[in-house]
Amino acid sequence: MCGGQLTGDPALVINGAASLLDAAPGEISFFADPRYALLLRKTEASAIFVPVDFVETIAPAQIRVANPAEAFAQIVAKLAPEPIKFVPGVHPTAVIHSTARLGHGVSVQPHVVIEAGATIGDDTVIGAGCYIGPECIVGAQTLLYPNTVIRERCIIGTRVIIHSGTVIGADGFGFEMIEGRFTKVPQTGIVQIDDDVEIGANTTIDRARFGRTWIQRGVKIDNLVQIAHNVVIGEHTAIAAQAGLAGSVRIGKYVLIAGQAGFVGHVEVSDRAIIGAQSGVSKSIGAGPWLLSPAVPLAKAKDQVARVRLLGKLFARVKVIEEKLGL
Repeated sequence: MCGGQLTGDPALVINGAASLLDAAPGEISFFADPRYALLLRKTEASAIFVPVDFVETIAPAQIRVANPAEAFAQIVAKLAPEPIKFVPGVHPTAVIHSTARLGHGVSVQPHVVIEAGATIGDDTVIGAGCYIGPECIVGAQTLLYPNTVIRERCIIGTRVIIHSGTVIGADGFGFEMIEGRFTKVPQTGIVQIDDDVEIGANTTIDRARFGRTWIQRGVKIDNLVQIAHNVVIGEHTAIAAQAGLAGSVRIGKYVLIAGQAGFVGHVEVSDRAIIGAQSGVSKSIGAGPWLLSPAVPLAKAKDQVARVRLLGKLFARVKVIEEKLGL
């Protein structure tokens, strides 16, 4: 299946797949990162996918492959239960406006609402309780899990996956202080989500004040992420859980954003930047890894952390000097 080379008993029977930590006898796992060498030595797995140049001696059988993680994923797919498939058609409890257009093979589950002028592409699945607002466009082969909300005039591409509880196109957080009180600024733009994007559960992507909030092709967004009005996320960027992007942030292509990272409004992030967990981006930054808050390049971040850890010793030395000087 994987084009690998076996070292071990070819009669070995494999009936499951699991991580190195969780694998039991009869199961296969994979090893691709030297950081997990200790888990490799402790695992109870009967077989392991390993890199082609793997040389360590271990008890489990080894299958040498170019990409252990990819090979493992192929096997998991073979061993896993068949994916749930929804039969095309419209459930009788769904409410679909007469001017909405549904493509071929669309599956509309219970209690869905599809408003006037909405368009749903071929072979798309609209999960139970979803709301598709007026004049929305949802592309072909897209999957909306239950209780997803797509507000008016938003555009969703082809092969997009949106998990439960996500809201696309809520109003941006736009207010102005007028005569001593906040006055709402109309949010007249849309959200555009391009092809092959996946968005996790309970994520919120706000509509633009004007124009569009734009999630470009191939972007992957985790659960519980907040993306504000007029943000642009470049192609094939990945954003981990609880990150927050303020209005008009522009993220480049192939950027990695770790959990709980935060961005002030109107900053730009270059292609292939890496933003560490809990980092705070307060100005526009270039490529490469960035850490801390305010975010600084990795080398500078390491230096700052090291100096902070030495402060206790420094204070003790200063105290001794002060005592000698009678201060």
